[in-house]
Amino acid sequence: MGGDDEEEGAGTAAEPGGASTPAPAPVPAPAPAELSPGAWAVLLAPRLAQFAAVAREAHMTRAADHLGMPQSTLSRAVARLEADLGVTLFARQGRTLRLTRAGLTFQQAAERALAEVERSAEEVRVDADPGSGRVAFGFLHTLGPETVPALLRAFRADHPRVRFHLVQTYGEAMLERLRAGALDLCLTSPLPAEPGLVVRRLDQQRLRLVVPAGHRLAHRRRVHLTDLAAEPFVTLEAGYGLRRITDALCAEAGFAPRIAFEGEEAETLRGLVAAGLGVSLLPPPAVPRPGVTELDLIGQRAVREIGVAWLDGQRDTAPVAAFKAFLLGRKGALLPR
Repeated sequence: MGGDDEEEGAGTAAEPGGASTPAPAPVPAPAPAELSPGAWAVLLAPRLAQFAAVAREAHMTRAADHLGMPQSTLSRAVARLEADLGVTLFARQGRTLRLTRAGLTFQQAAERALAEVERSAEEVRVDADPGSGRVAFGFLHTLGPETVPALLRAFRADHPRVRFHLVQTYGEAMLERLRAGALDLCLTSPLPAEPGLVVRRLDQQRLRLVVPAGHRLAHRRRVHLTDLAAEPFVTLEAGYGLRRITDALCAEAGFAPRIAFEGEEAETLRGLVAAGLGVSLLPPPAVPRPGVTELDLIGQRAVREIGVAWLDGQRDTAPVAAFKAFLLGRKGALLPR
């Protein structure tokens, strides 16, 4: 998972003779159109299709017939458009219209804007199709190897053409995408309690203390977390749900973990434990990992609850509603046993 490390030498461009000049600044993304009253986008958007029709037909009456509106109404709309822009868009030659230089420039922009609206409208309609629409679905890294593939396979048995945009990331980043509307649903842990989100608990997963195979406690089946208070821990980075659970369990046991390594993926942490670099609290692996021993904890409820979350008040498309109902129907049976 990505950092933002820069490549060596980034920021300058070499010139002949060894001199260097600053690399060109990145081109910023275009700003969103202003939508306040009086803004050009608000003023012009309803008239773009009318202007484009007249430009294509080069004739007011034919354009009006094409649009299904009175010719007089269309004429007034084009006149208002020219008045608002302060330029002449059409030169009148009897009943025929010819675009002026300003009209040609404006036509190119209008056609691009209308084509993008058409493309976007078709995209969202296709995404909402009951049989072949799209679901934007987020989930935790630890659910990726086994849980999510099994869920999708079971769902696609009855919905074979539904498409998925999958986002695999840590809890807080996933909730940010959910709040922003970039995700329809997500599987997360711990379960958030905040206004604007609906969360339903689906399952829970026992966490185990993972120690190197040759560790002094590896012969036991169960241990108290306090037995590991002096040990170095390898954990997920701050902001990950599993890290918050680890910190809370250690605090409940009366100590703060001494963090030796932080990572972004549970199986990498298992590898660090197998190398003798520390101990860790982790969910069960998809496949047993050699070099480690996994122990149950005594005296503490070492579990993480996993649930599905979505935006409150969100109106689901048909494929999202079907997948949401499928997930809610897996309560108590979400995780492989």
